[in-house]
Amino acid sequence: MDQVNYVTQQTFDQMQKELQHMKSVDRPNAAKAIAEAREKGDLKENAEYDAAKEAQGILEAKIKQMEGVISTAKIIDTSTLDTSRVSILTHVTVTNLNTRKQLTYQIVSEKEADLKLKKISSSSPVGAGLLGKTVGEVAEIKVPAGLLKFRVDNIFLQ
Repeated sequence: MDQVNYVTQQTFDQMQKELQHMKSVDRPNAAKAIAEAREKGDLKENAEYDAAKEAQGILEAKIKQMEGVISTAKIIDTSTLDTSRVSILTHVTVTNLNTRKQLTYQIVSEKEADLKLKKISSSSPVGAGLLGKTVGEVAEIKVPAGLLKFRVDNIFLQ
């Protein structure tokens, strides 16, 4: 069974736009590059042709992957989310009890995860460890570096 990808309407729309661009702009450009390289002669020694074919293969794989993500996407209406517990798309402020540092993350699907934007995947060790926790609760999370302890300070929507 395919994994469900929980996304906001905004992310879903962005993925559809990206897929449409790959199909309507990038795919014809890849075909054109192959045709131009083919016109340059002997295909056995034509590095440009090989590169164009490889680029086309990579593009087709990206299109197939994006179609898969979109087909398993479930749009979450953030206005209906319960903020009494950490769940997908909620923001959570935690205190790392080892370092006493306070951090705020948004729990998102793998597709949306971006640590620079403080968005962590619900399937990552930290994301999974925080899911279902309530304010005041401590999550003990095993990571490769050892055991992390996070106290949940706040759960909110933005």
